[in-house]
Amino acid sequence: MQVDLSIFPVINASLNGAAAVLIGTGVYFIKTNRREIHRKFMIAAVSCSALFLVCYLTYHGLLGAQSGSVRKHFAGPPLARDVYFTILTSHTILAVVIVPLVLITLSRGLKARYVQHRAIARWTYPLWMYVSVTGVVIYLMLYKIYV
Repeated sequence: MQVDLSIFPVINASLNGAAAVLIGTGVYFIKTNRREIHRKFMIAAVSCSALFLVCYLTYHGLLGAQSGSVRKHFAGPPLARDVYFTILTSHTILAVVIVPLVLITLSRGLKARYVQHRAIARWTYPLWMYVSVTGVVIYLMLYKIYV
């Protein structure tokens, strides 16, 4: 049975975009000393990113399982292709790195180990934001701009 997979890329990009907004808002709230609302936004951001990961793995698992399915290839000009693959490569590497960082940061925050939480969050925040934003950029370049 063939499953229509065409909705997955936009869902994945939307989840990445939502995570970026939640991360940014959560950071704003902690900088304004609103710890409880910060906690809620960051839990929502982790949930969004986790749902993204489930959808991403499901999409690629189904895509690989369906006979005749082909991955989308970048259709832009050579210079744009170089930019696309540079972004994709950095995004992919940092996406792997960010998973344990997010989990450690979340764990330390939930356990009220705030000194350790802040120490790792200084690294987690920019990397996680980069991965979330570049996820949207990759989608736009692959499915909207260069089609």
